[in-house]
Amino acid sequence: MIDEPQWFKSSYSSNGGNCVEVAGNLVASGAVPVRDSKDPSGPSLLFPVDVWSAFVAAIRNGEFGTV
Repeated sequence: MIDEPQWFKSSYSSNGGNCVEVAGNLVASGAVPVRDSKDPSGPSLLFPVDVWSAFVAAIRNGEFGTV
């Protein structure tokens, strides 16, 4: 049985609604679902866990500058 995604936004998401949500409860399946918080019934993207982890690490390291 596949679990339903439990979506959450970062605690840093206070920029007027331009956010993404992540369903971290599905990481054990090998993929991280990500969606636009303004369109919760819209599509989601699936990223392999290692790719998503590298992306988050790059953000934390400031590799993308200030967004």
